[in-house]
Amino acid sequence: MPPEQLPSKRRLLLILATLLALFLAALDTLIMSAVMPTIVSDLGGLNLYSWVFSTYLLSRAVALPVFGKLSDLFPNRTLFLVSILIFLIGSVLAGMARSMMALTVFRAIQGIGAGGNFALVYIVLADISEPEDRGRMMSYASFVWGLASVLGPSLGGFIISWVSWRWIFYINVPIGLLSLAGIWFFLTETRDKHEVIEIDYAGIITLVVAILSFLTAFLLGGRSYRWTSLPIVGLFVLSSLAAAGFYAAEKRSNEPILSFDFFRLRGFSTGNGLVFFSSVAIFSLSAFSPLFIQGALGQSPFQLGIVMMFLSFGWSAGALYCGRQSNRWGEKPFSLAGGIILIAGCVMAVRFSTATGLWTCAVAMGMAGVGMGFTSIATLLVVQNSVEKTDLGVATSSHQFTRTLGGTVGIGICGSLVTARFAQVADRLNESGLAARIPPVVMDQIRQNFENFFRPDVQQQLLPHVKTALHKAIGGCVVDVFWLALIAGVICLIFGFFLPQKRNRP
Repeated sequence: MPPEQLPSKRRLLLILATLLALFLAALDTLIMSAVMPTIVSDLGGLNLYSWVFSTYLLSRAVALPVFGKLSDLFPNRTLFLVSILIFLIGSVLAGMARSMMALTVFRAIQGIGAGGNFALVYIVLADISEPEDRGRMMSYASFVWGLASVLGPSLGGFIISWVSWRWIFYINVPIGLLSLAGIWFFLTETRDKHEVIEIDYAGIITLVVAILSFLTAFLLGGRSYRWTSLPIVGLFVLSSLAAAGFYAAEKRSNEPILSFDFFRLRGFSTGNGLVFFSSVAIFSLSAFSPLFIQGALGQSPFQLGIVMMFLSFGWSAGALYCGRQSNRWGEKPFSLAGGIILIAGCVMAVRFSTATGLWTCAVAMGMAGVGMGFTSIATLLVVQNSVEKTDLGVATSSHQFTRTLGGTVGIGICGSLVTARFAQVADRLNESGLAARIPPVVMDQIRQNFENFFRPDVQQQLLPHVKTALHKAIGGCVVDVFWLALIAGVICLIFGFFLPQKRNRP
């Protein structure tokens, strides 16, 4: 059924069902930070703290391109139902977990379902829209992300205050079943699929190995292990070998997971390149601004939440405006404007100091959010419009995967940068004698990974004046991260000048 022939009521209900699936996966991504201390106190296994997040991220990143390609071969409804069911199964199992190891494994299952949801939501919204209406549809999805970012932490705090932490997973079931019913009853195919159904198993396996090893290296490098250590070098070597195998497999396959011919398309390559560097910038800001605001500025978690809300609102507002006006002004102008606004936010960030006011931080985060909102929607439309409709799934999921890749690489590099800078600060603390008041085991944990400083068990072992000194030291280290975000923002703007000039007709 062509998109224009979908009855308006059915179309509306389908949009609501798909956005509900996106809200479900987005909320689960954002709610965990508020409840993890409670989970650790119940289950133990503090050494697996970060892996509860990392396994979810890794499995989601792997699922994105796989589901994107499958959506060009098989019915979207079947794939959507499968991805939602996988997510719900993972949620139920996570809620029943009796150890941190079990929770980590079940979060990986959740991540596979979430990756399918993320890919298919954008693909379905693009499928049921005419090209000139895609921007508006994509902006709805960004609005849902913004809503989830606001509700996630507060909902997590409410759940652990009134019921068991296990309900952060169980609550997914009724919402997921409602979305499942909507997809079942209202989703209809609106585009032709590839005639040849051939699954590229060799491509899938080599791609999975390449992604997992590459992203794991950036998650661990510079923090858990030195960049030159054998585990990190081994992961990069494995990723390179798998990438070479993936290239060879794609050249032989009749239905490659990702055809390298797409990179010859100007819109595809420059659009993905632009969103990669904008993701490096925005995720570096969003991940490390809280360290500065709570550390150097000494603000409370509530005040931090207000500042970060400006970033979420800015992103959602920018995406909504771009989606509604891109057909009028074109994607390239919005990409350039987004890059400039993102750079302006980063310039404000690199000027942060202990005298910076809270509202200055909020304005900087809001500007960066608006810039990312512009670039994320504009480049998605450029990438989608650069390929034939039969390849819409691959194009859409490639953009989402590139955003995930940029964010992971940015956070990994910035994390190692802060850790290295903090190691220098720790040496100065030793010279001043302040480190002598910190338990040696605690100091070793902080040296190994600065994020350990914010763990509840570590905080409890520090004297108030020592804690304040370490907060300020970490805040000073974070400013270096903002410089890296600024450089990424400038590269993002440069890519914007190479985007194709073509725009959709009204």
